[in-house]
Amino acid sequence: MFGIKKKIEVEQYDKLKEQAVIRASICTGEQVAGFEDRETGRFREVMLIRSETDRAYFLKKYGVQEEDLVKEY
Repeated sequence: MFGIKKKIEVEQYDKLKEQAVIRASICTGEQVAGFEDRETGRFREVMLIRSETDRAYFLKKYGVQEEDLVKEY
């Protein structure tokens, strides 16, 4: 049981309608990962980013390439 990692299922998002974004607070440094609608600008929060491990998990889970990820402050 220990040492066995669960396989991460890749969830799809509409790359034409949504853009992967990490929103970061200037004051506290808190980071939230999610998707922003390209037309309306509405942000859909997916998960809180606390470490590089969380960031890597987000990228892997949603199949986002590092160069496609946008960081907003």
